Amino acid sequence: MANAAQIVAAFRDVASTKSLSDEEMTDLVKDGMLAGLARIYGATVQAEIDIDEDTGDFDIVVLRRVVNEVEDSATEIALDEARWDDDTYEVGDVMEVPVAFADFGRNAVMAVKQRIVQRVRENERDRIRDEFADQVGQLLSGELQQIERGKLVVMLNRARDAEAIIPWKDQNPRERFRQGDPIRAVLKKVEETPKGPRLILSRADPLFVSALFHLEVPEIHQDIVEIREISREVGGRTKIAVYSSDESIDPVGACVGLKGSRVQAVVNELGGERIDIVPWHPDPEVFARRALAPARVSKVVTDSDRQVVTAIVDEDQLSLAIGRNGQNVRLASQLIGWQIDLYGSREWVERGSDLAMLGEEGGDEHYETSDFPLSELDIRAGVLAALSEAGYDTFLQIIDLERRDFLGMKGLGEEDADRLLQIIDELTVVEGEVELTEEDEPDSEEDEPDSEEDEDDSEEDEDGNADGEDGESED
Repeated sequence: MANAAQIVAAFRDVASTKSLSDEEMTDLVKDGMLAGLARIYGATVQAEIDIDEDTGDFDIVVLRRVVNEVEDSATEIALDEARWDDDTYEVGDVMEVPVAFADFGRNAVMAVKQRIVQRVRENERDRIRDEFADQVGQLLSGELQQIERGKLVVMLNRARDAEAIIPWKDQNPRERFRQGDPIRAVLKKVEETPKGPRLILSRADPLFVSALFHLEVPEIHQDIVEIREISREVGGRTKIAVYSSDESIDPVGACVGLKGSRVQAVVNELGGERIDIVPWHPDPEVFARRALAPARVSKVVTDSDRQVVTAIVDEDQLSLAIGRNGQNVRLASQLIGWQIDLYGSREWVERGSDLAMLGEEGGDEHYETSDFPLSELDIRAGVLAALSEAGYDTFLQIIDLERRDFLGMKGLGEEDADRLLQIIDELTVVEGEVELTEEDEPDSEEDEPDSEEDEDDSEEDEDGNADGEDGESED
């Protein structure tokens, strides 16, 4: 039975590549042999199959009951025919017919192969289903295998036989991949198909951002810092609200990292998408102030019954609060789960509201933004001294300065000004971010109104965006 031994050895190789145990492999071979016997004797054949794991030899015996009149030739044999071999057989006895594997014809061997392949695939599907069913929200890595009608087919590193795709709607439109590129995505769901489980991955879901922070921030992995809420417009901007169970750990600082290293790693993976990190708070008024960062909110009024937040900001903060095309207020509304009605101070007064309310500075002014000293950044000591002499000691104090402002400070040159602008551009992914598009230059002055007439037009556009946002942010 040398051929049988070779077949068993081949089956064991297949089992090792498919992560099957010896017992599962033995069951597969027996099931395959039974399928081959069914092709020879019939579908209802009964047999005993033993496999010597040391030699790989098969011991195959077909069981047939002795009867007077045969109704099922696969399981029965006539008394006269049985007595050809042994005249002691009686009706009701079970005749054991030994079968050599060498007697299997081509059709029987093909039946064995087909059954084993089918069983291997079924076991593989069950394994993938069991392995990934509870992994939704986890970050998976792999290699881009091909691009098929807009969807990305990914070969995962941990399960190379699993069918994993990134549909078009779950891709970042700002990203481009080529075949063979390494790629990371979050498992969005496990979808059942006629061919087995299919893993649906996503790089556009907010879960992807959450998974990246879980990877980059040890405090999140240790459950010290928690991402409570997250809202995202893929390719544009993301807002996340974080909370720390340890009062000694600043959740925003933990996510930002030293000199912005942690958040910058996430931004790079997202293709430059901007990220706002704000501290979570159970009070909707305080949370709304924080969610509207980088804008500073003068007053917040809440309607708990309707779950509506009315936020009033100064005119110079209105454009920041609205964001480009209403993005900032829209994401803030999604983050807190309430509708946000945004008003500039001028419009609020025109509506007949009390201007004195604007004079009430929120008791938690530190909630609005998260500032830090310039000494924590990678800035030369001479530059720090020049900035300090000019009255600038924290990041938020220089975030709105332009190139000409830096050049006007004593002790700063062109290279220093360019370096400071570069740092500001890199770190405006957290609170205090200034709205810029990809084509905007840090020192551009094209968007600044040159006259009172332009300012009025700008304010009218902003009011229009704010009104439009009220409708968009209502969920």
